Amino acid sequence: MNATGGTDSGVLEGAVVAVAGAAGPAGRATLLRLAEAGATVVASDANPERLVEAVDAARYAHGGATVTGDTVDLLDPGAAREWALKTEKEFGRVDGLVHLVGGWRGGAGFADTSLADWDYLEKLLIRTVQSTSLAFHDVLQRSDRGRYVLISAAGASNPTAGNAAYSASKAAAEAWTLAMADAFRKAGAESGLTSAAAILVVKALVHDAMRAERPNAKFAGFTDVTELAEAIAGIWDMPAGEVNGKRLWLTPQP
Repeated sequence: MNATGGTDSGVLEGAVVAVAGAAGPAGRATLLRLAEAGATVVASDANPERLVEAVDAARYAHGGATVTGDTVDLLDPGAAREWALKTEKEFGRVDGLVHLVGGWRGGAGFADTSLADWDYLEKLLIRTVQSTSLAFHDVLQRSDRGRYVLISAAGASNPTAGNAAYSASKAAAEAWTLAMADAFRKAGAESGLTSAAAILVVKALVHDAMRAERPNAKFAGFTDVTELAEAIAGIWDMPAGEVNGKRLWLTPQP
């Protein structure tokens, strides 16, 4: 796989992958792709109704696939840890956590930035990363193909005036994930690196409903959610040492 996707994902056959923020368009596409690749998929979202719909859609699309859903409060580190341990106990292993919890708030310019937006985004984009990474670190380390995958935005390294809160939140989430990658690197120094934390960077995401709502929009540089899902699956095709601590760009670097 390269940064634009492309994988046969054979290594995902029999893998157990948790997906946080699974009920949105990107989550739905990811559940479908992972199930298609033969993984057991354990989904979570804060919206139980949308989560049920997403899980059912993945099950029906791939008959025989094991796709389950749990409503988990990822702002509660204890709840996140319980989810990780429950998943490992039920399925015997956890080979991945895909972090798709997202959201955006911004303004017209820097002086218009609301610190209420920061308070909101800090919880949504940073705290959930902290909770999931700490909860899943040990179980991923126990896997022979553990992967923690964060979806980030180009604005984290190239912030614009109206996106101060959003860009800073994404940058903090990236830094936290890179620290997790360093922990995996140190743990594998003697016995060999098997687990990795990687970042997929997009400009923004687009899906069919957005195109239907804005048929004349170009969505230049946007990544389709199906392309994102393909890139996520491809993370397992690459050796841990090639993806650990890396930012993999799905849009041109600024």
